[in-house]
Amino acid sequence: MYESYYGFHEKPFALSPDPAFMFPTQKHHRALTLLQYGLMNQVGFSVITGAIGSGKTMLLRKLLQQLDDDITIGMVSHVQCDTFEEMLRWILLAFELDYRGKDSVELSESFVEFLIKEYSEGRRVVLIIDEAQHLGPGALEQLRMLSNVNVDKHQLLQLILVGQPELQELLRRPELEQFVQRVGVDYYLEPLDLEEVKGYIQHRLRVAGGDPELFDESTYELIWESTGGIPRLINLLCDMALVYGFAEQKSRIDSQLVEEVIRDKQRGLSPIGRMTQAVADNDDKGAKESVRVTAWHK
Repeated sequence: MYESYYGFHEKPFALSPDPAFMFPTQKHHRALTLLQYGLMNQVGFSVITGAIGSGKTMLLRKLLQQLDDDITIGMVSHVQCDTFEEMLRWILLAFELDYRGKDSVELSESFVEFLIKEYSEGRRVVLIIDEAQHLGPGALEQLRMLSNVNVDKHQLLQLILVGQPELQELLRRPELEQFVQRVGVDYYLEPLDLEEVKGYIQHRLRVAGGDPELFDESTYELIWESTGGIPRLINLLCDMALVYGFAEQKSRIDSQLVEEVIRDKQRGLSPIGRMTQAVADNDDKGAKESVRVTAWHK
């Protein structure tokens, strides 16, 4: 709608994660570096946590773009499992392995055979579990046992757990102490600060082919305060501000226009404009997305 009017070749604030738009804040760069370190050094478990919309999925997609050809990736997302047998079925599906009609022992054997085969062919196996806060303590403990498969000094399976702050709370349970001792990388992705919000907005405008100064200086603090520095909420607010700007044929997005968007959002379901300190501290408990399982073989 507004793309041609403001000179964009694509929407600058689309909600779908696109690594091309990733703004390299120090926080995101550090998280990405830690994940890369974990993979290079065969760390058993890496854990990344952060609020809903803080950029965790974007981070994963950026990581996947940079992987070497000797890594086989399986990804399980938004899965709630009551038993480890159920979890194993999702894991085998993520690696495109047959799981039908097998009991828990056969499922485990199939996966171990797969790990050994990949190792013998010079490939490492990495399992990414997104929205891992949905897993119970039992499933996490079984994942720890599964990760014990080694050949000589080589770790055949590495795991990356990504989730909301509830994942941290889960991992702090006493019964998961042995699991936590296996975590080599642990990072909490905090919301953007005011300067990062400004840089984030200007970066996305620039990548989309538009004027990075399209938003007035006076809008940045308003956007930061009303979104708590959460990238997804920033995208929602800025995208709607561009719609309002186009409707009013404004050449620039000023604070008055942003305030209008915030007022309208307050009348609906959006947390924009109602960001409390608890939300800013990453306690937002928004709706869950549907289950997705994806496999990459490189």
